[in-house]
Amino acid sequence: MKKIIILLLFATANLQAQDNKAFDVGEWFKFRIHYGLVNAGYATLEVKEATKNGKKVFHAVGNGYTTGMTKFFFKVNDDYQSYFDKKTGQPYQFVRKINEGGYTKNQEGFFNQSANNVLVKDYKKNSEKTISVPENVQDIVSSFYFLRNHPTIDKLKVGESIVIDMFFDDETTKFKLKFMGREVLKTKFGKVNTMIFRPYVQAGRVFKEEESLTVWISDDENRIPLRIKASLAVGSLKADLDGYKGLIHPFKIIADK
Repeated sequence: MKKIIILLLFATANLQAQDNKAFDVGEWFKFRIHYGLVNAGYATLEVKEATKNGKKVFHAVGNGYTTGMTKFFFKVNDDYQSYFDKKTGQPYQFVRKINEGGYTKNQEGFFNQSANNVLVKDYKKNSEKTISVPENVQDIVSSFYFLRNHPTIDKLKVGESIVIDMFFDDETTKFKLKFMGREVLKTKFGKVNTMIFRPYVQAGRVFKEEESLTVWISDDENRIPLRIKASLAVGSLKADLDGYKGLIHPFKIIADK
């Protein structure tokens, strides 16, 4: 439960200019989160519009929170945001405000893509620092949206992987995403053709193994995240799409539920 938004956003792609075809301003997703058999909370992802440096950009907002009895035992209230370019997908700014069982962070990061650095302001510690990053680095939220517009994401062969540079927790890591194949997935909306991906994550404190996370994405022009499963160091987590609106393409359901 501690990594709701991170689990939903662990999907990325290699970096190049691209046309936006998979989403637009007004798109909204809601996910139901289960920890084991318990309905533990919800997460939402929404695409808004903002202005940065006099230019219209995408503003993606992700929120995760516990509900019911779960919030009394382990309260989560996470806010992840990214401002990124409508054409290239490159991020301008990220926001990370989290409260996970009393563990808190309050940070903003400002990307200078031409200088290849990120100015990170930590409001909790009242500090700031500039960190060097590789060219075309992505933050965790912008990378998810970048993937959905990648021109060859639906052409990968089973076993092939994509590797990118992702900035998170004040450092850049090489993030590897492996295509596992296709599957017809039963959802609350009906049966849907999906692509399955397995992001490689760091084993240890949160995840049980490097291949502990699996993501199902709709095999259509929307490339909607439909299901996420994770084997955690303690227990397991599952997130299913529970609601949506603002899609720019028809949601292709092949059979009623």
